Amino acid sequence: MTIVAIDFGTSNTVVCILNPDTQTPETLRLGEMSRIFKTKNLSGDVREISVVPTLVFVNKAGELVVGEKVRSQRLGQSQPDRFFKAFKRNLAADFQPPPRNIDGETYTAESVAEQFIKTIWKQLYLQYIQPEKIIFTVPVGAFERYLDWFRDLGENLGVAEIQVIDESTAAALGYAVKRPGSLVLVVDFGGGTLDLSLVRTAVTPPLPSLTKGERNLAPPLDKGGLGGVRAEVLAKSDAYVGGEDIDIWIVEDYLRQIGSSRVEVGPVGWQNLLEIAEKLKIQLSQVNEAKESWFDDENFMSYDLQLNRDKLEEILESRQLLEQLRQALDEVLSIAQGKGIGKADIEQVLLVGGTSLIPAVSNLVVSYFGRQKVQRDKPFEAVAHGALALTQLASIDDYLRHSYAIRLWEPYAKAYAYSPIFSKEMKYPCQSSEELTLQVAIEGQREIRLDIGEVAEVSQAEVIFNEKGQMTSSWLNKKTDFRSLESHHQEVCVAHLNPPGVLGIDRVSVSFEVDERRVLLATVRDLVTGKVLVEKGAIAKLQ
Repeated sequence: MTIVAIDFGTSNTVVCILNPDTQTPETLRLGEMSRIFKTKNLSGDVREISVVPTLVFVNKAGELVVGEKVRSQRLGQSQPDRFFKAFKRNLAADFQPPPRNIDGETYTAESVAEQFIKTIWKQLYLQYIQPEKIIFTVPVGAFERYLDWFRDLGENLGVAEIQVIDESTAAALGYAVKRPGSLVLVVDFGGGTLDLSLVRTAVTPPLPSLTKGERNLAPPLDKGGLGGVRAEVLAKSDAYVGGEDIDIWIVEDYLRQIGSSRVEVGPVGWQNLLEIAEKLKIQLSQVNEAKESWFDDENFMSYDLQLNRDKLEEILESRQLLEQLRQALDEVLSIAQGKGIGKADIEQVLLVGGTSLIPAVSNLVVSYFGRQKVQRDKPFEAVAHGALALTQLASIDDYLRHSYAIRLWEPYAKAYAYSPIFSKEMKYPCQSSEELTLQVAIEGQREIRLDIGEVAEVSQAEVIFNEKGQMTSSWLNKKTDFRSLESHHQEVCVAHLNPPGVLGIDRVSVSFEVDERRVLLATVRDLVTGKVLVEKGAIAKLQ
């Protein structure tokens, strides 16, 4: 079977294939789309890897230019209105910037992302690679609609089997699956998100008492009781903040120093300054101080940016990024402590993602765990390589990252109320502890519809878009957010009523459960007729 993993990143995308002969992951180079990136681990060893910059440019012929050609030819710096970046984070955060109209065509974050993945897919076929299974990686805190988008995309691509896994969990599996019995923490800090996963692996013995027929009835992830490496996800944390925000903060700090603003430098100037900020940030992972310049030949202005590690750390502290990292580390350690696992029990800490290369970030993680435990061998490939390790697992135990609830409108209070179904960190399969009793909202109502969604504490930088869809970023903030499982906030019909409902009378009771495949099921009983209207009906596929 040909298996491909795609780590769709905010700044860079990595595509890997599982070598059918050696059963080892290989990073693919996709022609002119790919950029050869040099990276250095904590020991000073340099490696070359292939990434696809997550960039899209619409040329005047209406064609999409993707990846390295956009970066190397600096297309976004000269024509920012035709340039798209960070569209992955817009999807993952479930927030859509305004659509952009270019030459009479409408472009959204969703449509641009879809065309980006499809362009990668075409390149695979040009290399005579026809995947039968695809594994997509997603942020830990991704909401269900983002996951559904990937599943729909996989089906449109004609792939027989589609799998989705947390990015940081995938990276942990890639390491831990080779060392059964290990306890690994991944800190995945990329261009748009911060994800943490603590994973433990163990060897599961075979079950010789099962007959071949009985093995066929075993749960799908158990590989028929044949034994193997079992992984357990113990703790997670996340925030929607990353390298894209840092670039903006560097430019905003510089503009304040020279008494200017984004409006004054204009769209072209803003994109060029963002490019310089990214260069400075990357250089500071190797040297203590860096300088870059840009000359605006339209306005005859010269911009000279100078940054050192101390100043960058000051910016990160003032914008609360380092504090957010501390909180995420503390959250994971607190969850682990509640399961009897101390910080000293964690054997390896893996730094993944471009933002993890910033000295202030890596030094903070080292201060928590010590230099001997912290590794940074594959900051860009670890997620995609780890995703392919799923094929070597006998089973994986995970839990619900978000809480799930029903949102109800209270007409007298003129506000929403939430009836909880499942709390976060519950392992699945699981059942709701109480049945929900419902009445109809209007006389003669013939259907019961529910707005079911996820409730999560979301940490993210405040994002603002202007009328052209250009993004700016401000301080980090945390808020409780509700996201409907259905797109466009549509309610789910869970039962049809016959006879119609009567106001003021309890009409149905609903109980929920999540099965081993992470499908949300509902059982609905009519309290008037005594009939079971729905028996474990599928409501939604959870993350």
